[in-house]
Amino acid sequence: MADEQDRGREENSERENESNSESTSLENEVTDPIEELARLKNEYLYLRAEFDNFRKQSIRERSELLKYGAERFARELLEVVDNFDRALEGELHSDNLESFKKGIDLTAQDLRKLLERFGVQEVPTQGEAFDPNLHEALSSEETSEYPPGHVSRTFKKAYKIHDKLLRPAQVVVAAEPKSSSTGGENSDSE
Repeated sequence: MADEQDRGREENSERENESNSESTSLENEVTDPIEELARLKNEYLYLRAEFDNFRKQSIRERSELLKYGAERFARELLEVVDNFDRALEGELHSDNLESFKKGIDLTAQDLRKLLERFGVQEVPTQGEAFDPNLHEALSSEETSEYPPGHVSRTFKKAYKIHDKLLRPAQVVVAAEPKSSSTGGENSDSE
């Protein structure tokens, strides 16, 4: 019986300790949510300010890219312009006409190479089937040199940058020639 009383006292003592620790933890829990709320609020404000700074920096970088994005292209284009200027500075005589033409051809090649380095490519049109996505038809002409519906002449070449069309070609589209010696009714109606 003494053992049972000792066990009862120990159980009561443990219960009191548990209730004391529970009341202490409840007191901590009451203050912890307030501290946790303050900590989370500070963390939220910090992240919001950081995101605002990131957004402003992204806008600034994007506007600078739009403003100065062509800088590298323009710098290399100036080399070609300098070559044209040097060609135009000299006097043109019948004895230097051939070298002048050769210089202009070389400068034009430099310009084409520059465009290719930046992803600009000519789209072939001559003899190709007319495609309204790539070509702008200025007129049509009767010819037997090209099949009907194909490009027979090009006034302005088409160019694309990477996979995007920069400018459509201005072309003349081949039409089937009308025969001049059809005889009979067709000759009279013309």
